Amino acid sequence: MKAYYHLPGLFEFYELYKEFLPLYREHREYFHDWCDIGSIYGAPADCIWGGGRVGFGEHDSKEVLKLMQEYGISARLTFSNSLVTKEHLPDKKCNELCRIFDIGRDNERSRGFGNGIIIYSDILLDYIKENYPDFYFVSSTTKVLTDFCKFENELNREKFRYVVPDFRLNKSFDNLKALSQHQKDKVEFLCNECCWFGCMDRKKCYETVSRKNLGEDCPEHYCTAPDAGQGYLFSKAMENPSFIGIDDIKNTYLPSPRKMFGTMPNMPPPILTNCIVTTFRDGIRT
Repeated sequence: MKAYYHLPGLFEFYELYKEFLPLYREHREYFHDWCDIGSIYGAPADCIWGGGRVGFGEHDSKEVLKLMQEYGISARLTFSNSLVTKEHLPDKKCNELCRIFDIGRDNERSRGFGNGIIIYSDILLDYIKENYPDFYFVSSTTKVLTDFCKFENELNREKFRYVVPDFRLNKSFDNLKALSQHQKDKVEFLCNECCWFGCMDRKKCYETVSRKNLGEDCPEHYCTAPDAGQGYLFSKAMENPSFIGIDDIKNTYLPSPRKMFGTMPNMPPPILTNCIVTTFRDGIRT
């Protein structure tokens, strides 16, 4: 059984990955043998289809893809803007990204996974499926699926290979255990969310980011969490009731046959190896 980590900064942390991935391949003894890299995700700067967080990184897309192919890692483009309309679909930069990364799962260096799209908008999903058919799709956590019935409905949509619920469902073990095997195979978890567990404005926050990525002049969203003034701190994520740490993975999640964990985006490089999104491939047992 393995836990698969999905790491952020596909473009932003390119220089870090260029140094880290050779080390990861050549010195596996430095790393736990129960985990592997499932994908690396992100979007470059000025990507209007992007969402969740404002994208950073301007490294050449072809070089980014070449690095991922060299190490057999699935690249996921984070096109999770919730406000995309038909008028945004012809965007040249985003379409060029799709053209470059749409290599298909049968590519000899794709490990059979191919590349994926983390997505919110159904309009955008249908457009990409029609024009770039070799991507797989991940339903974004930016949909804030806190209601388990809605999350289950999302799992039932065959367009998605994986679905990431809101972090507050991470430990809904009774409901997770009751899912069918097919549904369990599609679940991924965001395990190190820094946001306040009681936040009621999460969708508004993501919507503001979507507007900024579209270039709109919009009011700033100010976080109202009790400790918002401290900003994002990984230590805060570790105190979150939804946090999935190493002991949780090994003792609770890993015994289940499906393990996939997603990590919080835009963490600085020193924290990167602590950030995780996780997928549990063959089901969840508790």
